[in-house]
Amino acid sequence: MTTHRLNRLRSALEEKKLDAILITTPENRQYLSGFVGTAGTLLISRDRAILATDFRYTEQAGKQAPDFEVLEVTGWKWFVEQLEEIGPARVGFESQHVTMAAYRRILAAVKDMDENKPTFVGTSNLVENIRAVKDAHELTMLQSVIDISDKAMETVIPTLQAGQTEREISWMMEKAMREFGADSLSFDTIVASGPNGAMPHHRAGDRPVQEGEPIVIDMGAKLNGYCSDITRTVCIGQPDDQFRKIYNIVLGAQLTAISTLKPSLNGEEADNLARNVLDEAGYKKYFGHSLGHGIGLAVHEFPRVGPTSPDVLEPSMVFSVEPGIYLSGWGGVRIEDLVVLEESGARPLSKARK
Repeated sequence: MTTHRLNRLRSALEEKKLDAILITTPENRQYLSGFVGTAGTLLISRDRAILATDFRYTEQAGKQAPDFEVLEVTGWKWFVEQLEEIGPARVGFESQHVTMAAYRRILAAVKDMDENKPTFVGTSNLVENIRAVKDAHELTMLQSVIDISDKAMETVIPTLQAGQTEREISWMMEKAMREFGADSLSFDTIVASGPNGAMPHHRAGDRPVQEGEPIVIDMGAKLNGYCSDITRTVCIGQPDDQFRKIYNIVLGAQLTAISTLKPSLNGEEADNLARNVLDEAGYKKYFGHSLGHGIGLAVHEFPRVGPTSPDVLEPSMVFSVEPGIYLSGWGGVRIEDLVVLEESGARPLSKARK
């Protein structure tokens, strides 16, 4: 598995005319090496794969990253030593992750190198683009963590009662995900009741939920580094006609998108599958965010599924489909499932009732 991923990266390095690359993004480090510690840097050339970490993690790294040379290090001296051995002319670094301060430390470390000092080249999303297409192992990992958040939704929603606060419901969901096996949360759970639902990323507060109003619950679990993300909009007691109308429009938009997604569409075209349904119903202007986002080791990753996104959808990409309508003063409805794109179309991975 690791070998296959390294080969894909090395092919990308060849296309970019890079001799090596420095990997500092935690998710990319785990994806390429298997190492899940919180401190470590990868240096990958065309024939070597090095994982540099400190004393706390060397034993762990040796077990989790058997395809890598593990170095116990402090500072950047190791980097200079390895560059002198490898002799790369052009070394890439993750410009979207490396801070200016870190970049200056790298330059300071190599300033005394001789005429073989390499040129450093900023790269953007080199590994992230590879990660967008999931392999069989990743699909298994994702289904496992998605099952956890599904079970939490199915377990907690029937127990909700008027008078409970958003914060209490958020904790109930977190507790359930933990009890079903989650290592942690992929993001802070959103519980937005009544008029708070008009804010797509409302933070759960002390407002008591009431019968008959929409309650938007958006949450995700994390397991073995992989994330889930699911949203359901529910109602305690009997929903009124407004709730039923808005809910059915959003559900129709989501089901239309899921049933008509196919490879070769770009992110904007996929977004329009749902947005056009909302437009026909007269609610397009109340849907202000993208239809979806990729998910994996990060809760938001490629592909981007939204207006102006040129990302081309490919088989084995996993992403969310989450249309919504948000009405100030009333609330909102959002329904979100994760799907995997296959040659024949999108297959839902989320199973919780909606």
